[in-house]
Amino acid sequence: MGARLGRECLYVPSCRFGLYLALRHWCAPGGRILMSPVNDDVILFVVLAAGLRPVQAPLSPADGSIDVDAVPDSVWAGLSAVLTTNLYGNPDRARRLRERCDRLGVPLIEDAAHAIGSSTDGKPVGSYGEAAVFSLSKHVGAKAGGFLAVADPALRAPLEQARDALLDPARLTAELTYAVRPYAEAAVRGLRLAPAARWALRLLGLQERDGIRMPLRPVELREALTAAPSLADLHPWVRVDLHDYRIAPGRLRMRRVRRLLAGLDERLDAHRAGTERLLRTRWAPPATAGAPVQPLFRVPLLVADRDAAVAALARHRITVGYLYDPPLDTYAGTPFTDPSPSPAGAAWFARHALPVDPLRAGRVIEILTSAGAGPAEERPGG
Repeated sequence: MGARLGRECLYVPSCRFGLYLALRHWCAPGGRILMSPVNDDVILFVVLAAGLRPVQAPLSPADGSIDVDAVPDSVWAGLSAVLTTNLYGNPDRARRLRERCDRLGVPLIEDAAHAIGSSTDGKPVGSYGEAAVFSLSKHVGAKAGGFLAVADPALRAPLEQARDALLDPARLTAELTYAVRPYAEAAVRGLRLAPAARWALRLLGLQERDGIRMPLRPVELREALTAAPSLADLHPWVRVDLHDYRIAPGRLRMRRVRRLLAGLDERLDAHRAGTERLLRTRWAPPATAGAPVQPLFRVPLLVADRDAAVAALARHRITVGYLYDPPLDTYAGTPFTDPSPSPAGAAWFARHALPVDPLRAGRVIEILTSAGAGPAEERPGG
């Protein structure tokens, strides 16, 4: 990955852990960071754990990226950093955000969890900011790990030391669970035991969301934030869906990561082919018309009735994940974040975006067509 990005890359046990590491290095506690309100709630809690105040950005309803021109000067003036999202692999306007950060003298940090293989303005996503964090659980399919890419190679050693100081020691039980998980998931799919599996995960405390967003628990969260910056005090929120996010990897885990990463180009080609097929449908985001096809992790089709489309796919055993509705400022409120100055675009996109796995493009198109799913209309601002 260092060769692909032209940057020094440091392995981390998860993308969220890598983001915390970057925020703690580049951002002083008490600072304000511009971010997207259409994002996983875990990212909001990582920002809070780093002792920072999230500031929600206005988004383009066409593709869910930060609308650079809609951010007021008063908001830009109070920032100490900008965090991109590259939602589903669609690049944010990284070049323009880089220029703005340079004028402000603040760092740009790229969340590229969904964006291995994506590029913008002729450069890979992850090569614009002071730092970028990637996930190896998405395109690579390793279900573990990530890496932190940095512009200054001299920072690798201090970041590695900071990483090691935050890691929990490797555990045999975690490695064994990781080893058997792919086979267990395959058995669940083959035997159609998904409801029973979800019940078992909830019983073990490994599935903590009943809906799209995790429970906020504002009273407990407010108390935990008195200790920020602190990963340990925010652990009940940061760990959700990934309890081993800060555990040092064992040999088995690293062996699988290396094996799967070796096949990345083939996977990217498959994602790009599926993305191209989905972008030819009537539900394709209009902003993608004429743009280079990216190997998207998920393709955000824009449908009139997202919940009905999700239900239609579920009837055919296709689960839709990576939904981020409502936006984070609606979800968390002003006690924990500054709301977007123009929230309509994010609300519209979150309500209509249907993230589709491009590797299942053909089947999804068949099901949505049969269900009579209509394209979303009446975007804010036309």
